[in-house]
Amino acid sequence: MNRNRATKILATLGPSSSTDDVIERLYLSGADVFRLNMSHGSHSDHSDRLGAIRRVEARHARPIGVLLDLQGPKLRVAKFRDGQVNLSAGQTFCFDQDMSPGSQSRVCLPHPEIFAAAAVGDILLANDGLLRFRITSASLTSLSTEVLAGGVLSDRKGVNVPSAQLPIPALTEKDREDLRFGLELGVDWVALSFVQRAEDLREARNLIRGRAKLMAKIEKPSAVESIEAIIDAADGIMIARGDMGVELPPEDVPVIQKRIIGLCREAGKPVVVATQMLESMVNSTSPTRAEASDVATAVFDGADAVMLSAESASGRFPIDAVQMMNRVVERTEGAPSYREFLRAVRPPATSGTAEAISAAIFTITSRLCVSATVAYTTSGATASRIARERPASPILSLTPDQSVARQLALTWGTRPLQIEDAKDVEDMVSKATTAASQVGFDQNKPLLIAAGVPFGVPGTSNLLRIVWPS
Repeated sequence: MNRNRATKILATLGPSSSTDDVIERLYLSGADVFRLNMSHGSHSDHSDRLGAIRRVEARHARPIGVLLDLQGPKLRVAKFRDGQVNLSAGQTFCFDQDMSPGSQSRVCLPHPEIFAAAAVGDILLANDGLLRFRITSASLTSLSTEVLAGGVLSDRKGVNVPSAQLPIPALTEKDREDLRFGLELGVDWVALSFVQRAEDLREARNLIRGRAKLMAKIEKPSAVESIEAIIDAADGIMIARGDMGVELPPEDVPVIQKRIIGLCREAGKPVVVATQMLESMVNSTSPTRAEASDVATAVFDGADAVMLSAESASGRFPIDAVQMMNRVVERTEGAPSYREFLRAVRPPATSGTAEAISAAIFTITSRLCVSATVAYTTSGATASRIARERPASPILSLTPDQSVARQLALTWGTRPLQIEDAKDVEDMVSKATTAASQVGFDQNKPLLIAAGVPFGVPGTSNLLRIVWPS
C-alpha cells in the first residue's frame, strides 16, 4: 500500500478489532503499525491478533509493524468496607499499610515505596487525578493528608505521586512474562511504561537483546526532567499524554509534547503522540473539531506517528476512527504551510558523510520533483537519518532484513520493503526501479538512491545517485 502521507498511524487492537477481517480493513484504511496493549487481554488473545496481522501482511506483501505495550507498575489503594467512600474537601484522610478494609477516614495503600519517597507537602492524586490530597505528616507506614479536591474513592483506584521519584523498577514480574511472550511471538517494538530515568530502560534492553526496538513511554514529570538522557537510551519515544496529564497540569502538556517531538527529531528517533487523539470516536462516527486539530498539530510538529487507543481497540467504530485519522493526516500534510512548518523546526545539521548525504537529499527534493528517495539499509539507520531531515519525497526503504522492514513501518515518510541486497551499483539501480514500480511510485519522475558501498555493510552510507526515467 502506497500511503499518500508521511506521518504513520498506530492503531491499538482489542475486543472491537480482533478478527482477520477487521484487522485487514484497519490496515487498508490506513493503519501502519498495530499495538498490542498488555494491560488488557490474555496471551492467547494477543497471539491470535498477531497471527491475523501476519496473515494480512502476507496477503498484501507489505511489512506491518507490531508494538507490544507493557503495562508497568500499577499503584492502587486497597478495598473499602462498603466498596467506596465520598470524601469532602478540607477533611483529613489517611493512607496506611493496614490491610483491613478502608473507611471514611483511611485506606490501605499497599506500596511501601510510596511511603519511603513521599514527604510533607507532596501532592497525592487518586482516580486519574480527580481526587487531590496534600500530605501533612509522613512516616514509613502512614501518610496523613488533607483532601484538596474531594469525590468518590472506590476499591482499587489508581494513585499517583507526581512530585516524588519512586524507587520502583519499570518492569514488574507480569511485564517480564509479557515481554518473554512478545519476543517469542516476534513483535517489532516494545513500549516500556513507568519510565522515570534513563537507567529504567537497562533491564528491558538486556532482556530484549536486540530482538526488538525499545520505546520509552513518557508519562511522569521525572521522565520529562530527564528527557534528553531517556531519548539517548531509547530507540523511540511515546508521548503518553493521558497519564502525563494526570501528574502534570494540562496546560503544560502541549508545550512538553512540542519539545519532545523536537528533541526526537534532532536525535533521529521515532516519536509517537498518543492518547485521546480522537476520543469521542469511541462512541461516535465523527470526532470533535478540537480532536481533529489535535491530530493536525502533532503532524505539523513533525511527529513520526499518531496513535489510536480505545478508539480502535474497544470503540464502536474502529474502522471509522482509522479512516478519519488518515484523512486528517493527509489533509494536514497537503496544506501549503506543512512544508514551511517542517523547515522552520528542522533540526540542526550534524557532521559526517551519511549525515551530509541526508541533508543533500532534503535540498534536492526541495528543488527537484522526484518520485521517491530509495534508501538501501541493513540496520535501518540510513532510512532513519534521511527521515530525520523530513525530505519532500517519500522514502522507499529497501532492506534484506524482514524485522528491520517492520520496525521502519513506524518511521516518518518510510515505505519499507524487504528485498535481497544489491550486488553492485547497476543491480542497485535495477532493484530500486523495480521496487518503486511495485510500490506504485510515478515512473515518469526521477528516483534518488542512497546506499553504502560496499553493499551489506551497516553504517557505510556514502553514495547518492539520481536515476532518470528511461
